[in-house]
Amino acid sequence: MKKIMLIGGGGHCRSCIDVIEATNLYEIIGIVEKTTAPKNDEWRYPIIGSDADLPDLLKITRLVLITIGQIHSSEKRSALYERLLKLGAVFPIITSPMAYISKNAVIEQGSIIMHGALINSGAKIGKNCIINSHALVEHGTKIEDNCHISTGSKVNGDVFVGEGTFVGSGAIIHHGIRIGKNSSITAGAIVSHNLSNSSKYRG
Repeated sequence: MKKIMLIGGGGHCRSCIDVIEATNLYEIIGIVEKTTAPKNDEWRYPIIGSDADLPDLLKITRLVLITIGQIHSSEKRSALYERLLKLGAVFPIITSPMAYISKNAVIEQGSIIMHGALINSGAKIGKNCIINSHALVEHGTKIEDNCHISTGSKVNGDVFVGEGTFVGSGAIIHHGIRIGKNSSITAGAIVSHNLSNSSKYRG
């Protein structure tokens, strides 16, 4: 198995570990955190260093996954992604064996497709995205880089979701809608009209 390290601990990291383990493709060598203080034993994986140690840690393995969550703002995840790229990191695509991904869909590097997600024909998922558990991305939809499509949300066909956007749990985006970059859509919202850049939409 290929060695991989995870960047950022927390609840989202736990979920990512579950998906990675289910693939049987990677050996998790540990977690990089802001501090090297040990976590609770339930993590099962050690803290192997802090952000300052990344240049040395990338000599052990270049494979990384950003496992900090994204609620509303993508700033932390996107900044980490750019920094790691410059350091020579390699970002695999992580896909749960319990997700469905059409052979005619495109997933780009650093994205994770979690348990029960469904990505239909002609959909395109950009770099460093989270398509969370039981999310639906329908045919012809484009999700740009650094987006989080949260649990149980439904992005219908031919939708455009701009870079850095957060779509909350259970939200529904109607067919053909365009969402501007860096937008935030609250949980359970129904989006039936286009949204401009940096919109904060409550439905």
